[in-house]
Amino acid sequence: MTERREQAPALPKDLVKQLAILGATGSIGRQCLSVVESMPGRFSVVALAAGANLEELIGQIERHQPEIVSVADARRADELSRLLNEKGIARKPEIHHGRDGMLAVGTHSKAEIVVSAAVGVVGLEATYEAVKLGKSVALSNKEALVAAGELVMAAAKKAGHELLPVDSEHNALHQCLRGGTNGEVRRLVLTASGGPFRKTPLAALANVTPEQALAHPNWRMGNRITIDSATMMNKGFEVIEARWLFDVRPDQMEVVIHPQSTIHSMVEFVDGSVLAQLGPTDMRMPIQYALTYPERTASNQVALDWTRLKRLDFEKASTRRFPCLRLAREAMKKGGPYPCALNAADEIAVAAFLERRLPFQGIPEVIERVLARTPRVRLEKMDDVLTADAEARRMAQEEVGKTAGGVAVQVRSA
Repeated sequence: MTERREQAPALPKDLVKQLAILGATGSIGRQCLSVVESMPGRFSVVALAAGANLEELIGQIERHQPEIVSVADARRADELSRLLNEKGIARKPEIHHGRDGMLAVGTHSKAEIVVSAAVGVVGLEATYEAVKLGKSVALSNKEALVAAGELVMAAAKKAGHELLPVDSEHNALHQCLRGGTNGEVRRLVLTASGGPFRKTPLAALANVTPEQALAHPNWRMGNRITIDSATMMNKGFEVIEARWLFDVRPDQMEVVIHPQSTIHSMVEFVDGSVLAQLGPTDMRMPIQYALTYPERTASNQVALDWTRLKRLDFEKASTRRFPCLRLAREAMKKGGPYPCALNAADEIAVAAFLERRLPFQGIPEVIERVLARTPRVRLEKMDDVLTADAEARRMAQEEVGKTAGGVAVQVRSA
């Protein structure tokens, strides 16, 4: 049962919201532009940052005519310019690249909303600068709050703007929290699908292949976040993010496995009432919520089909099965550089697993060893965060090298 709704009328030109998107050609970036295209006359795209997917970016440039774009490096910037000339596109954007290009997109003077959807630490600086400038930030990039939560939230508070979460779980919590004050909250409950290995015998995890780990039962996402879902590190990151976004204590957060992914998260209040946000497994819904907040606008794209909703199951998240969840909580409690190191080590370990240089269970092992080697230092500015990130990546590469001897053959033959 999918209900068709009338499209909202176009807004007067001076009320059209101007968007910049970091990570435009990734999963969230593409779905964000899908939302924009479904609501003609409400948004204008002024800046796009991508990586290496020039074909996708060219299509976006043709449809949305941004003023500036950025790509990964100088070689791709030259190639993009050549391809745009070959296609005869008259209204070409300014083309930037690398770190400076990301910053140019995130700080574009006309952008009122910056969608932070770049995967990895590459989008961290641009997101931070957008927050400092007082732009509305629709946040999907986990690194902004996992690696630099204290700095980013301090900047948001100083600018007088809240961050609008795009991830379905935090978006759900944001919606539920509109039903009460912070002091009335007993706990936040983040739901997790459990990924593809929720019922896999523990002994069998030693032989998991990248193909098996990428076969998520509910969501279609990028490679890293899909592997993070299989290890439940993504849920560990989300606990850290929620701590900063909603100003709650670590003991006020719980993770439960909900395999249907219909309830995206819940808030339990001190009187025992629980508010839950339900929706289809479609990221366009939370993206639209973040872009149109504080309004709710009719959608022609997504609706929950009640006739297919047969049951809602819940179970405890086992840290024996999912040790990454334990590691994330430990890093959050220690604070300082530890969440940053957690994220950096995870990115390196996941990449090694996808390249068949590390077994699936080697991911938490590498992360734990990097955390044990991480010195306790203060992160007072963004350069400190980037230094801690680089050092954790260096250590993670070392730990992968120690673990990887003889592993590649084992993983390939699994």
